[in-house]
Amino acid sequence: MTDQAEWEGRVGRTWAAEWQRTDRSFAALTERLLGAATDATFAQALDIGCGAGEVSLALARANPGAQVIGVDVSDELLTAARVRGADLPNLAFELGDAARWTRTGFVPDLLVSRHGVMFFPEPAAAFAHLADVAAADARLIFTCFRDPSENAWASGLAALLPPGLGAPPPPGEPGPFAFADKAYVERILTEAGWRDVTFEAVDFPYVAGTGDDPVEDALSYFLVIGPAARAAAQMEEHERAAFIERLRGFLRDHLENGRVAPQAGAWLVTARAPAR
Repeated sequence: MTDQAEWEGRVGRTWAAEWQRTDRSFAALTERLLGAATDATFAQALDIGCGAGEVSLALARANPGAQVIGVDVSDELLTAARVRGADLPNLAFELGDAARWTRTGFVPDLLVSRHGVMFFPEPAAAFAHLADVAAADARLIFTCFRDPSENAWASGLAALLPPGLGAPPPPGEPGPFAFADKAYVERILTEAGWRDVTFEAVDFPYVAGTGDDPVEDALSYFLVIGPAARAAAQMEEHERAAFIERLRGFLRDHLENGRVAPQAGAWLVTARAPAR
């Protein structure tokens, strides 16, 4: 399990260094998320767990009259985001936990997140806080992974690991698949005061490798990002070498049209804040 302290430290540093490949891996999903987010006008937008800022940047560029703030717990990721958004006067990035973050005079009518909400230690309380700081009838739009069985990149990698390594956190615990259960997510949002909750299943290619050698590109990516990287770091040298060969074979099996892109499955979740 990746907890908030790790995002503030080692994990945040790694993701900050890899933001280009991370944005690439989510490109098709990001397009769907932004399409839903810009389906209606907004005056103030909050990007929850904004990471290196791709969603915030897109919203600010496409809506110069709106104010956009991205919030994240990783100072390293925010440093990358600020460099990328330095030319946008309507965009700001702030260090903080969205489960408690507030800013005087900022009452978002759009709250958005690309895979940034599954790591709340107390998700019901976090979403209740977000409902409190949101404008009346504000829109909430976020993505989260569906079950590992619907994500070939995750289930395929897990099958390569030795027993006891790489197991996902128990249901309901913070982690990549914490919100895979639609009923669980709907219950959390409803209890937190959100209404009109909807779910759309989105399948997309998780682009892990491209370029001159897509397999090696994907291999190096998975060995620094995600559950395979965490598990590999715990292995003895001989065990790690054997795992890397298995991983390389898995990635070759997913090489098609010059890229390694296993299938991924996400929920696109929307809801409305209380009408007050």
